[in-house]
Amino acid sequence: MDAIVIRSMTAFARQEQQTEQGNLIWEIRSVNHRYSELSLRLDERFRVLEMPIRKLFSEQLGRGKVDAVLRYKAPENQSTNLDIDQTLAQSVVKQCELISGFADQAAPINPVRILQWPGVIKAESLDQVALNASVMSALLLAVNELIVSRETEGAALHKMVEQRCNDIDAIAKAIRERMPTILAEHQQRLKDRVAELAVDLDPERLEQEMVLLAQKNDVAEELDRLESHVVEVRCVLQRDEPVGRRLDFLMQELNREANTLGSKSINSETTNHSVELKVLIEQMREQIQNIE
Repeated sequence: MDAIVIRSMTAFARQEQQTEQGNLIWEIRSVNHRYSELSLRLDERFRVLEMPIRKLFSEQLGRGKVDAVLRYKAPENQSTNLDIDQTLAQSVVKQCELISGFADQAAPINPVRILQWPGVIKAESLDQVALNASVMSALLLAVNELIVSRETEGAALHKMVEQRCNDIDAIAKAIRERMPTILAEHQQRLKDRVAELAVDLDPERLEQEMVLLAQKNDVAEELDRLESHVVEVRCVLQRDEPVGRRLDFLMQELNREANTLGSKSINSETTNHSVELKVLIEQMREQIQNIE
């Protein structure tokens, strides 16, 4: 079973192909985009290929803004065998003779000028069918090169996201392990404060308030959801399909839990952890924007 490869939307490919019909150069650039968008620049002689070209891109690339340019240069050693349109040439000569009759001293007809008349000389045409086939062949190579570039960059993004997930798991574990102690210390500080005030409170009522306060400051549910979202991120990274949008949504969910942890913080330790989480999530979110 082939390994699942995440693709970046940022890449570049260049493919040059020398054929008997001329020199072909494809240059393709892609950047991140919410949808799939192709900007295509072709010589007019290749306009008939526009739909097959667009179809190829839509089949091979899921998302991203793509700029594709085809540059063509005819062969310098193109055959110099010429055909003359004799019917047209004779018509031009007759018209010249007709006009010469209007002049008293008409100059003789110059054969070279006749040859320069548009359409009189027909250069041997290129094999357009073969040229079109070469265009599509070069394009397929260029698109494959672009995909390899996307996958190479995607592998680096995959590794980065995995590392940040590991860091988030480590922070969540640290918070979970420390929370009982943090809550106990917080309760003790409150009891000490009540004792300092020398207020006569019902011990049972005080205990109930302590329990309610502990429940309010408990972040177990937030940690559970945080870890659950991290698990989902790892699962999404294994899907054999464009996953950028789904990952972006999960970043929003992770950030929501990190914010809640910060709002429930009752000491500097958990506050710092919340800040670290938000930094890690933002680092992921920025890079996920490039994932197809």
